[in-house]
Amino acid sequence: MHYFEYKGDELHCEEISIAEIAAKVGTPFYLYSHRTLTQHYRVFDEAFSPIPHLICFAVKANSNLAILKLFAEMGGGADVVSGGELYRSLKAGIPPERIVFAGVGKTREEIAYALKSDILMFNVESSQELQLLEEVAASIGTNAKVALRVNPDVDPSTHPYISTGLKKSKFGIDISLALEEYQVAQNLPHIDIVGIHQHIGSQITEVSPFVDALEKIADLVESLRELDLDIRYLDVGGGLGITYKDEEPPPPKEFAEALIGVIKDLGCTVILEPGRVIAGNAGILVTRVLYTKRTPAKNFVVVDAGMNDLIRPSLYGSYHSILPVKKLPSAPGLVADVVGPICESGDFLAKDREIPEPEMGDLLAVMSAGAYGFTMSSNYNSRPRASEVMVKGGKFYIIRERESYEDLIKGEHVPDFL
Repeated sequence: MHYFEYKGDELHCEEISIAEIAAKVGTPFYLYSHRTLTQHYRVFDEAFSPIPHLICFAVKANSNLAILKLFAEMGGGADVVSGGELYRSLKAGIPPERIVFAGVGKTREEIAYALKSDILMFNVESSQELQLLEEVAASIGTNAKVALRVNPDVDPSTHPYISTGLKKSKFGIDISLALEEYQVAQNLPHIDIVGIHQHIGSQITEVSPFVDALEKIADLVESLRELDLDIRYLDVGGGLGITYKDEEPPPPKEFAEALIGVIKDLGCTVILEPGRVIAGNAGILVTRVLYTKRTPAKNFVVVDAGMNDLIRPSLYGSYHSILPVKKLPSAPGLVADVVGPICESGDFLAKDREIPEPEMGDLLAVMSAGAYGFTMSSNYNSRPRASEVMVKGGKFYIIRERESYEDLIKGEHVPDFL
């Protein structure tokens, strides 16, 4: 559910016309609904209320400070995968004891930063990372709280680029080696084992892969306790999908009931890392039509947002619904590619899409863009990144200013010999 809906012929975000916002902030811009973000978080949180749990929002999905602050105020934490995401989370007011740090390529500097920040735990992805954690923790004079990320070798039935739980994946420690690796960690003086972590992928629309993975992890937890390891936290990751087109993912309550059925007797505090399921349908990308173009082979609608703003269609072949901000009942239907201004043939937001034929200057809303939208954007073709806006009721707030041309060259220096 979300709060982007037509009132008459005008698409609104909560109580305000999107066209009104566009007239004041320009295009393209990302637009988020405060009401939707809040409701999605509450529904997910309440679904797991029967067990001790902590919601650590996946910062990679949407890292805007205002959105992170919103979740912090609601009692949430953060799942981070870089020093930059840790910095953002702390700046947004997320307490360090609600932050978990995952990712296969943590640097020495990032590890030291997280140790000094006293985060809840590191989700360790390899043997060498574990050894580096021991070394850095010793040099600082502290202990690193860790969970090992275990790869359960479960097929999540999602796009291969966002599947992370298969044996061939770069993520985690193979489940067949996990006991041995935990025993290594147990003998490291500056490592405190506090949990276990798994994450099998993203945009998963069935419960069964999660259940299959957790059944394996639950058995492993029992084996670890036989080694006198105090597994207090079970981080089950994230990955629950949303509806972009015709997907039918389970609602959070059904998802939670299935997981709780497997893990309720383990006596762990469960950590969840939702991202897309909370933010995805809470945001859209608003863009303006620059030109329409007809060729003997194709029709094109050229807009001012491109693959640098929203790369998911180009990268994954992802579907995003595209709606006119103002309905024109008399507009004929048109089958066209909706493309951006980037000098790449792969620059498109939709292929062979049937839409009401727009005119120059019309506004279009690219739906379900609240997750992995702005966070994956770039300055390719030296294009300033879009602004971000949040609506609460009948007011809107700019939560990130549009970049300027001056911003594009910030930090660059021309040597004296040129």
